[in-house]
Amino acid sequence: MSSKKDEKHVDSSFDTFLEEEGLLDQAEAIAAKRVFVFQLEKELKKQKIKKDDLAYLMGTSRSSVRRLLDPESPSTLRTLSSAALAVGKHIKVILA
Repeated sequence: MSSKKDEKHVDSSFDTFLEEEGLLDQAEAIAAKRVFVFQLEKELKKQKIKKDDLAYLMGTSRSSVRRLLDPESPSTLRTLSSAALAVGKHIKVILA
């Protein structure tokens, strides 16, 4: 038997559910970082750049690169940009 609480999200989108639960912003941030990390790792593989080399190119530590490559660990725009520049790319930020 379903309760009213269980029926609250029937026929609503997952985004609506996340928003109502106060989780949408966090989920979107993690999703965006996952996409960035996926693209960065793909570029690292393509250019045969190791994580130690990326740290050197970024002028940072291996532990910072580990945090950068962890989708659930927040990163600053400066860090993301530095990583992109280290592999000869740039990032685009869009206000939507």
